[in-house]
Amino acid sequence: MGLIIKSNIRPRVKELDKENAISSVADEVEIALERKVEEILDEAIKRAKANGRRTLQARDL
Repeated sequence: MGLIIKSNIRPRVKELDKENAISSVADEVEIALERKVEEILDEAIKRAKANGRRTLQARDL
């Protein structure tokens, strides 16, 4: 199961793109975003473990 939902990406890009410069979002954005989130979570898990915690917290991100 993926963390990133493809149908949520385009509306969010439109919200963030104040100049309306981006007209479409390529399919590979979903895959790249999923990988990036997994990397961020992996690093956060390592930080939590290094601090002797079993709870992942926002500060670990």
